[in-house]
Amino acid sequence: MAVDEAGQSRPKVTITAIAQEAGVSVPTVSRVVNGRSDVAPETRAKVEDLLRRHGYQRRGSAGREGAGLIDLVFSDLDSPWAVEIIRGVEEVAHAAGMGTVVSATHGRAGATRQWLENLRDRASDGVILVTSALEPLLQKELRRLDVPVVVVDPAGSPSLDAPTVGATNWAGGMAATEHLLELGHRRIGFIGGPMRLLCSRARMDGYRTALEAAGIPALDELMVGGDFYHESGFTGAQKLLDLPEPPTAIFASSDQMALGAIEALRRRGLRVPDDVSVVGFDDLPEMRWSSPPLTTVRQPLAEMGKVAARTVLRQARGEELDSPRVELATELIVRHSSAAPAPRS
Repeated sequence: MAVDEAGQSRPKVTITAIAQEAGVSVPTVSRVVNGRSDVAPETRAKVEDLLRRHGYQRRGSAGREGAGLIDLVFSDLDSPWAVEIIRGVEEVAHAAGMGTVVSATHGRAGATRQWLENLRDRASDGVILVTSALEPLLQKELRRLDVPVVVVDPAGSPSLDAPTVGATNWAGGMAATEHLLELGHRRIGFIGGPMRLLCSRARMDGYRTALEAAGIPALDELMVGGDFYHESGFTGAQKLLDLPEPPTAIFASSDQMALGAIEALRRRGLRVPDDVSVVGFDDLPEMRWSSPPLTTVRQPLAEMGKVAARTVLRQARGEELDSPRVELATELIVRHSSAAPAPRS
């Protein structure tokens, strides 16, 4: 707590509040706080006056020096793509002489509160949130702590006013579907991820757009839901195979679901790609070794981690960001799980 002239305690003011009152950007206030020279004299004087009047204490003052740590927080850690993001963040953090603390909240309020308590204790230099729904508790406390935050693959439009890093999911979904159309498929099944996630909706929209551009209706019966994990790919493929006219190809919007779909096809005595083609999304490292090697959309997960880490470090240094939203390009990787449909007998 800061103390006013009468000796009364008052809530800690944040850089965001100072910026709003001064009518300048948060990075501008950060540059003043960090003693940077690239601020106009009049602006610097105005911001410094507000900092003094509000009794602002820089994060790291009063014995709370930056710990040389980046907090990397996932909703869950039970997915191989999390390892790729960790790898990217850790590479940048290591090069900067910093450590990485990895946590998972599992969507539980208790786990979120525990992580926030730990964050306060270790005074991390920045936070990277991965696919977090940004619960109100989390938003409120991160604002109070005034810690730099970056959101990777946001569930929707973040209300935390934090920079975001994602991938071109819509373009990836469209590329996967166009590939199958070019091979000659006309009944293409789709197994989607959780619709609460922006990336899931974008991949589905890309699928629908490619079909509609080819003059093919996007049929509800060919679209089933999943959760990005193997089992939902397995059950989703079973639903599609049970249709009176099953699809000749399946686009699963994650590699894990694609592997689940391939197992469902195998158990039905169907071969990939001879009987049914399968395309995934992510291009996890092991997909080149799957049987058959998986055609998939490469999502640059490690690079997303690197960009997020560089962004949070730039924020911590008070530097201006080029853009609050970065989208990295996806790329179709054609392997052996997709081929032209078998001739009708």
